[in-house]
Amino acid sequence: MTPARQTQRRPPAHRESPRYDPRADVLRDQGRPAAGAAQPGRRREKPEPSATSSRGLDAFTFFVANLQTGFGPFVAVHFTAHSWTQADIGLVLTIGGLFSLLGQVPGGAFVDWVGSKRFVAGLSVAIIGASAVGLAVWPTFLIVALAMAAHSLASCTLTPAIAAISIGLVGHDRLGERLGRNARFSSIGNALAAAGMGACGYYLSNAAVFYVTAALVAPTLAALWFIRANEIDVVRPQAREGSASPLSGWASLRLVLTNRALLCFSFCILLFYVANAAMLPLVGSVLTMRTSQTATILIAACIMAPQVVLALIAPAVGRAAQTYGRRPLLLLGFAALPLRGLLFAFTDEPELLVVIQILDGISAAVIGVMVPLVVADATRGTGRFNLALGAVGTAMGIGAAISTTLSGFMADRFGTHAAFVGLAAVAGLAFLALLLLMPETRRTHGR
Repeated sequence: MTPARQTQRRPPAHRESPRYDPRADVLRDQGRPAAGAAQPGRRREKPEPSATSSRGLDAFTFFVANLQTGFGPFVAVHFTAHSWTQADIGLVLTIGGLFSLLGQVPGGAFVDWVGSKRFVAGLSVAIIGASAVGLAVWPTFLIVALAMAAHSLASCTLTPAIAAISIGLVGHDRLGERLGRNARFSSIGNALAAAGMGACGYYLSNAAVFYVTAALVAPTLAALWFIRANEIDVVRPQAREGSASPLSGWASLRLVLTNRALLCFSFCILLFYVANAAMLPLVGSVLTMRTSQTATILIAACIMAPQVVLALIAPAVGRAAQTYGRRPLLLLGFAALPLRGLLFAFTDEPELLVVIQILDGISAAVIGVMVPLVVADATRGTGRFNLALGAVGTAMGIGAAISTTLSGFMADRFGTHAAFVGLAAVAGLAFLALLLLMPETRRTHGR
């Protein structure tokens, strides 16, 4: 063989793969170069996802919101039409709520453990569709209780799966804007689904709502298929400073449980939901007492107004969080809540209550974007993002449960005005806790 042919048959030189390596972020923060990096310490950005994957995630969040809307107030309407007692309806709703609360952390841990986030999302969607069929076809207590439990557990894995797909597609540096887009399409889906399913229930039957929900599984899975699996990076536990081996499962869990920012944020979110969850039901009670004939229309407007505001400003909130940090946006969202409570307490005109609800859209946009974003910051490099997200979701659920009980007690003993003032006081406490305890979690390029 001639030297020329030997040169031709020599294997080509190794070229560095352009694929994003999530370990580079952790190694860079520790001052050590990533393996194969051309320039040690240089920041390695994750390539932008394709337009197909981005639009697929937009459509997926839109259709998921449609799916979840079918399990809202329509459940009570459907079983009331089947002559169920209010006690039985309340019991199945409580079963669903308990499974939703208790399944947050295990659901997040399951999403962390499974490599394919798309598989978890697709399985969750299929279970929700099957639950809707069970509610429509077999309205017996046992089947309904099982369906509500299955729906709640599937929701506990679907929400973190969407967050994991989002961070896997865009990386940490563009996560804020991506979460803003998710919130926008989710709010649009909620609004359109509420209107469409309400029309189906009115013109067809109450059971039609659940058939429509089951039918929406097909376009939801189709949208998920457009998200390319090879563009979703799975972040595993990384090495600690001074160690070449990655974190063990218990070590990464211990880092999450002792993370000051995450603990402070969970406490602030719990207080926020204690103040927030009962405000709209209280507004509904006030509207019903003052304007019984137009109460339904005004309540619908109170629900729609925040959704419109959320859809308009959520992407801007995500971009601002990437530019100015998480803390200023969180303070803005938390500050809107006590102001809203005080305005509700001292406003007598029913129409003005709808206008005040615009503040809820500001808070909803901030919380919807900031919760997964702050959790992603706090758990970066641990591989426990979804477990921590489930823990924060549990804090939300506990806060919401306390809120309805607390507001009902205050309204019965002292009146609705005092109840609004009391909730505003709790919201003010949440704002002060955020101001005094919560650190900034955004990592700058120099950190």
